[in-house]
Formats: sequence, C-alpha cells, structure tokens
Amino acid sequence: MTPATTRQRASIIHGYGATPEDHWFGWLAEQLRADGIPTTIPALPTPQAPDPAQWTDAVRTDLGTLDEHSIVVAHSLGCLTVLRHLRSLPSPWRLGTLVLVSGFVDQLPALPDLNAYIGDGCDVTGLGSHIDRLTVIRSDADPYVPPGHTDRLADLLGTSAQIVPGAGHFLASDGVASLREVREAIAW
Repeated sequence: MTPATTRQRASIIHGYGATPEDHWFGWLAEQLRADGIPTTIPALPTPQAPDPAQWTDAVRTDLGTLDEHSIVVAHSLGCLTVLRHLRSLPSPWRLGTLVLVSGFVDQLPALPDLNAYIGDGCDVTGLGSHIDRLTVIRSDADPYVPPGHTDRLADLLGTSAQIVPGAGHFLASDGVASLREVREAIAW
C-alpha cells in the first residue's frame, strides 16, 4: 500500500428518496474499502422530503476538511448538495476526485416536488479549478434527470459527460447494483 492510499478517504452521497443501503452505493464502498480507502455513506435526513439546510449540514459534517486525497461521489440530488457545499468553502481548498452521477443544477420536470429544494440551482463557476479529477456520468435513458441537464452541468464545470447506455437513473430498479464507470473514475 502506498502512502497516498493510506491518506485517501471517500464519501458517497446518496440522492432523493435513497438510503446508504440502496443502489450501487454499498458495492462501491466495498470496492474502495478493499483498496484500503476508508469510505462513508452518510444517511441524509428525511430523504423522501429533503431539506437543503439539513442535507448540506450532513454533507459538511461527513466530508470534513477536503484535500487532494479526498474522494467524493454523489448521485442525483446529492450532486447539487455537494456542489452547494463546495461553493460555500472559503478559498483556498482542494478536492482530489469528484464523481457526479446524474447530476444537475436545473429544476426537473419529472420531479416538481423538488423545485423548492433545487431553487435556482448552484453557481458552479470556478469550482472545477479546485478539483484535480472531475467526472460527470449520465445515462442516455434517465427518466428523472434529462440528459441535457447533466450535459449542461458538465459544460459549466468545464468537462463533458460520460454516457452509460441504458442505465436509467442508476437505480437498483434500473438493474444498476454496481457501477464500474464510477470505480474506474476513482482508480489511480
């Protein structure tokens, strides 16, 4: 094990209606822990009725002080929450790896109940310059987050989205219990 590996740590941030036990989160945590990377999956409060302040506080507490060895993976509404947390950090700060799966900053036509949470989204201008490795992943068949929403987020962050064909919203009900593309985005 290299010294960098022992200093790495990862957080996996779930989205709306999810828990740490859902979808591919546990699989990814097991993969990272097997590589010697301590990994957390915080249970965000009231996932069926998320409160932006409560979620941001939970993310802030879990992520702690970020550095070049920190790995953050977020899914769906968790992406917006993580981006808002990053936006709130005083400079200078650094994040080693950020992987956003089905991320967005715009309101979702399929989920109007989240309009209040999403609001005006998040200004992500300049965030990419603080992140060493940034990956945005989307499906070509997401029923909740339009592909254009994730493509726009990727563009705002100065990258392009990686497309996983037929993965829906990357839910267990879409048949996604593991996500090789996220694992590969983290691999050093």
